[in-house]
Amino acid sequence: MNRRSLMTLLASLAATRSHSASPASMQTAFQIIQKQVDAGVLESAVLHVRRGDQVTQQAFGKAQPDSMFLLGSITKPLAVALPVMILVDRGELKLSDHAVKYLPEFNEGARKEITIEQLLVHTSGLPDQLENNNELRARHAPLSDFVKGAMHTPLLFTPGTKYHYQSMGILLAAEIVERVTKMKLPDFLAEEVFTQLGMSRSVLGLGKFKKSDMVPMQTEHAAPEAGAGDPNAREWDWNSDYWRNLAAPWGGAHSTAADVAAFLRGFLHPDGKVLREATARLMIQDHTPTLEAHRGIGFMVGPAGLGKGCSARAFGHSGSTGTLAWADPATDTTFVLLTALPKNVSGSLILYPVSDLISAGA
Repeated sequence: MNRRSLMTLLASLAATRSHSASPASMQTAFQIIQKQVDAGVLESAVLHVRRGDQVTQQAFGKAQPDSMFLLGSITKPLAVALPVMILVDRGELKLSDHAVKYLPEFNEGARKEITIEQLLVHTSGLPDQLENNNELRARHAPLSDFVKGAMHTPLLFTPGTKYHYQSMGILLAAEIVERVTKMKLPDFLAEEVFTQLGMSRSVLGLGKFKKSDMVPMQTEHAAPEAGAGDPNAREWDWNSDYWRNLAAPWGGAHSTAADVAAFLRGFLHPDGKVLREATARLMIQDHTPTLEAHRGIGFMVGPAGLGKGCSARAFGHSGSTGTLAWADPATDTTFVLLTALPKNVSGSLILYPVSDLISAGA
C-alpha cells in the first residue's frame, strides 16, 4: 500500500470509528489486510477492535462496516453453547446431565455416558463430520438427517478421555436445546440472544434476510467439508441457497463484526441480560486443563489459536470460512476479523498476522 492509499484508508476509518486515533500497530494491521485486497487475493473483510472504550472498525474491499459474513465455527459458542447455558441458568438442564436424558435414541453403548458438557468441550468421542457429509449436502438433506447420523455414527474413543474437535457433538447439543425449549434454534436465538444483546444483524441461517444481503464466500478455497472449491459442489457449498438457509448449528450463522464484538463483550462485562455473571464466567474457564486443547463451554481458551499476545484468560473461536474472534479480560480487548477468504488461505496471510499484532498491543 502506498502512502496515499494509507492516508485514504485512515481518513475513511475516522468516519466509522467511535473514538480516538489507532496506534501504529492498528495501521500496520490495515496494511496487512489491504495488501491482500490490492493483490486480488481477498475480496471482502471487516476488522473490529475494542480496547477499553476505544473502538476501531474498518471495512476492506467490497465490504461495508455492517456487512454480514458467514461465521463458520464462531457459530458454535454463539448459537449453541450460549443457548445451552441459558437453559442451565433457568434450571432446565445441567452440564453434567447425560445427553441420553434428552435424546433417548442416543443410547447405544458408551453414548449413554456422554454428558452435555462433553458435547460442548469436544470430548464426547463423536467425529467432526459424518462420513457421508458430502453426500448429505449434495442431496440437500435437512438437518434432521444429520441429527440421525450423529445419533448412530461410531465413537472415536471413550467419552471424556480425549479431545477431538467435533461439530456433530455441537449439533446434538443444539438438538437438546430445541427439544427442551420446543422452539427452533434460530427462533430461540432471535428472541433470547440477538434481541437482548442488540445484535440486529445476526441470524442462524437466513431468517428475515436474503442471501444477497450476505458477503459471498471465495469458495474456490473452501474447506473439504464444504466442497473444497469443486465446481460440482456449487449447489451445496458455502454460497449455495441450501447451505445459507440450512441454519447448521456448527457453522451456519451470519453476523457483522460489531455484533460478534457485542457478543464477546457480554463475557468481559456480563450484565445479566442473557446470562447470570457466574454462568458467563463458567463458559470462559478452562474445562479441559489436562488435555491437548484448552476449551471453555463452546470457546477456545488461552492464546493458542487466538493470538500470540493473548493472555491465558483469553477466549474466542475461529471459523473455516475465514473468521477469527476473541476477547481478553487481561487487556479488556475484543478482536473480530471477518473475511470472505477461507481460513486455509486467510489464516496465515491475514487472520493470525493481524491477530498476533493486535494481541501484542505494540
